[in-house]
This record gives sequence, C-alpha cells and structure tokens, in this order.
Amino acid sequence: MDEYLRRHQAAAYLQERFGVFTVETLAKLACVGGGPKFRRMGRFPYYTRADLDDWARSRMSPPVSSTSELDG
Repeated sequence: MDEYLRRHQAAAYLQERFGVFTVETLAKLACVGGGPKFRRMGRFPYYTRADLDDWARSRMSPPVSSTSELDG
C-alpha cells in the first residue's frame, strides 16, 4: 500500500535520497508544472515515494564518464 507524504515530508525525502529540492520548489512546480505527480485531499497535496523517485530520476542525466559526453 502506498504511503502518502505531505509536501514537507516529500521535500525531506528528496533531500535525504537525492540531496536536492525544497518545499518551496515543490510548491512552485505544483503551480507552474514540471514537478512530481501528486494527489490532493482537500487543500493538501500528497506525494508517494514512487512518484518522487520517478520524477527525480527523470531529471538526471544518463551515466557518463566525462562531462564532454553531456549535451551541455
């Protein structure tokens, strides 16, 4: 069964697991788009770890052994 995380918990999870993203970033992306999938219950957004992991991984480059392998 999925565990649902409030935004502050989701940001803490991303910080612990990937070392990036804040509550403010998640809030902004929830408004403008481009952030992880979430669900709402009333006025509160809820995230799952699977959705957070998928989103964070989608923002990573593929493995490289040199910066010259990256597009820019």
